[in-house]
Amino acid sequence: MSEQSDISDVDGARDASEWDQPHPQMDDAIGTVVVVSVALVLLLASAIGILYLWAGHDGVTIGGPPAALLAWENEYRELTGMNDVGSLDGSGVVMCVVDSGIDLGHPDLDHIVLLGWKDAINQVSEPYDDEGHGTAMAGIIVADGSFGGGAKGVELLVAKAIDEEGVGSDQYVSDSVDWCVEEGADVISLSLGGDQGIGSGFFTTDSLEQSVEDALDSGVFVIAAAGNDGEDDDGDVESPGSVEDVICVGGIIRNGGIWTGSSKGDNNGRLWPNPILPRGDPDMKPEVVAPGHEVPVLMATGVGNEAWWGWSSGTSAATAWMSGALALLLEYDPDLQRENSQGRTAIQNVKAMIMENSQMKEGQSEHDDHYGYGHLRVDLIIGSMGEQGMDVSDDQSQARGERTSTISIQSESVLNRATRMPPVSSAKPRA
Repeated sequence: MSEQSDISDVDGARDASEWDQPHPQMDDAIGTVVVVSVALVLLLASAIGILYLWAGHDGVTIGGPPAALLAWENEYRELTGMNDVGSLDGSGVVMCVVDSGIDLGHPDLDHIVLLGWKDAINQVSEPYDDEGHGTAMAGIIVADGSFGGGAKGVELLVAKAIDEEGVGSDQYVSDSVDWCVEEGADVISLSLGGDQGIGSGFFTTDSLEQSVEDALDSGVFVIAAAGNDGEDDDGDVESPGSVEDVICVGGIIRNGGIWTGSSKGDNNGRLWPNPILPRGDPDMKPEVVAPGHEVPVLMATGVGNEAWWGWSSGTSAATAWMSGALALLLEYDPDLQRENSQGRTAIQNVKAMIMENSQMKEGQSEHDDHYGYGHLRVDLIIGSMGEQGMDVSDDQSQARGERTSTISIQSESVLNRATRMPPVSSAKPRA
């Protein structure tokens, strides 16, 4: 009772009768607060509902990639000349990506209608990607959304030859390459690699090697990764990037310097462990370097950290960048496409153009075992193609470097025992 008395005193010594009297102003204020609160709750609930429904409709997602990823993508586009060939998108070119599959549920891939799909691993009839690497690589080429692929207008074939662990057998990849050729591919993108073996360009016991040779003989461009062992280099690029007439791609960072993980080529020949002949221009390995460090990529559903966008470091990404650039070149000059070319002639001509029109590093005047003939400059390659090519400034021409080269293609062959090119990425960080 004493406590209640004390409280009454603090409240102004009101008696019970005062509390029982109505207070219109107070009632009005409380009513207003209640109405406003209910309205805000309803408005918030409606907004959440609308965003939820929107997010689930037609692949629309709330938010987007971090600003840093968008900035990195633009830096690489500027570095490689992609921003200067905006009128081209790879239309009319058939691109085949052999990897771990593709997640067509990604919002940046919802425009894609595959020209063909093959699952060499599980024989599933509908496209999927249970590892994520294939979606990342395909996205570099064809993404159209938050990220913009280098050749989003290509007709896309996808073959799954890499399993959920990131590994594929020689036979799976070989069968997939054969399928790409059968389905009419102009370009086969192989962001993968494995050990070299014994053989030659005229004789090989390896099924993948033979499939790649057959594809080249059919006039199909094959782009393959140099490998990611640059910091503990085994002496040469990975297979099948080591094969004659394959365009082998190393990796660079955003300032144009070499990515330290990118594999070096052995172009002097050797007797051990795998006897090879010296390589000559324009077939010295790697031929070119392209974006390979913290490259913005798409992420597959249910893989990694569940984000739609991330980054990846490796010559896998560099390969996809080169594949997209090549598609622009084939769109610009359809005579280079498979149906209009004779055997390997177009392939060898394009390799000569890459040799003459890549951006050499400071102080470089010839092929470098790490940096190739220079980093990718698709604007310079297209600009070199005659009167109909794009204008190339004097500064750009000087940037190519002075070269005197003879085209002397040497036979070199490999034995790929296991396909292995795990990426370093934001989803699957590796030491």
